[in-house]
Amino acid sequence: MTAESVREAHTTPQCAAVPSAVLDGPVSHAISRVARLHRIAAGRLLRDLGLHPGQEFLMMHLWDSGAVRQSELIKTLGLDPSTVTKMLQRLEQSGHVRRRPDPSDRRASLVEATEASCGLLIDVRRAWGELELQTLDGLDAPERAELARLLGKVETALWAEVTRAGTECETPPTAPGGC
Repeated sequence: MTAESVREAHTTPQCAAVPSAVLDGPVSHAISRVARLHRIAAGRLLRDLGLHPGQEFLMMHLWDSGAVRQSELIKTLGLDPSTVTKMLQRLEQSGHVRRRPDPSDRRASLVEATEASCGLLIDVRRAWGELELQTLDGLDAPERAELARLLGKVETALWAEVTRAGTECETPPTAPGGC
């Protein structure tokens, strides 16, 4: 099927053979599908650990950074404050994080990983290792290296556009929880 015949077949919704995104953005469409499937696969692995997708990025930041202000987490994760608050409530109930007043500013809260979450760190690393194996299954070593190289170039281009457009996300995409 040529691009022109796809466009012609797509002029009426009942004749749509492929999603309209494929017409002018086949790579973007493929990335979107892969990202969705990757998130589903990650969600399945994380569910076994009692985590929801995204919570592992919050925990990674806390494990790497130590105690941080809740406002910093919101900024770093690039998420809505209510989403981060809900994540923190769930993680606090499960004993993985604790919040306390910031001694230098009583209006602010510090968030930190608990000692009990250290076991979770090992489990999250194992889950991400499994996700990596699932993601790259069927690719040989040179293909894996080439995929990583190309995705890095795509990421750099998109990051330049995101920062040029002046979005609120200030965390580089390569950082845990980055945009």
